[in-house]
Amino acid sequence: MGKILLIFLIAFADLYCFDIVLVKYPKGDYYNARKGIKNFIYEVKKRTNIKIEERIYELSLDDVSIFEHYFLILNGHIPIELSDIEKKNLKTFLENGGFLFANDDYGMDKSFRKLMKELFPQQELVKVPFSHSIYNCFYKFKNGIPKIHEHDGGPPEGLGIFIGKRLAVFYAFNTDIIDGWDPVEIHNDPPEKREEAIRMGINIVLYALGLE
Repeated sequence: MGKILLIFLIAFADLYCFDIVLVKYPKGDYYNARKGIKNFIYEVKKRTNIKIEERIYELSLDDVSIFEHYFLILNGHIPIELSDIEKKNLKTFLENGGFLFANDDYGMDKSFRKLMKELFPQQELVKVPFSHSIYNCFYKFKNGIPKIHEHDGGPPEGLGIFIGKRLAVFYAFNTDIIDGWDPVEIHNDPPEKREEAIRMGINIVLYALGLE
């Protein structure tokens, strides 16, 4: 970790308490991310100087209180079906500085891509280049997003929606980062995979907060 980043982290810790919102969506199994996110929060507290709430907020996108937060996590196996107001709120959230980390837990890919196309018809989910700061701001990932779970095989992909130059949506496909945050007994992932998942998560948070 560079000295300049460390100075930023110390200054930031005195000014703000960061929190994570887990998005609730109809018929979705978003709740299976709770244990993993709880573990991840512990790792953020242990490894950085960021003040982060231990509480996980669980909010639907039709709840206007989402605009009181900054960082959303969308996770699950179930295809995403949102109402018009939920879609409108998510688009407004993202266009006004909010950040979404979407994690395909194997099952939501087609619906998530469709949702992004509806919200941003003039844009595409694009591969985030390995040189991007989300892969380099704290830990280094020279080959991009790490592979945590096999699922259907094939390489992992870190995809994104850019609003201007800002990466507003980061989508983990064919890897399942959040499963790597879960307690070891749930998936029996080897330590090196769990470590990669945690490190990638910390980079995502730091990028979203502008600490790049």
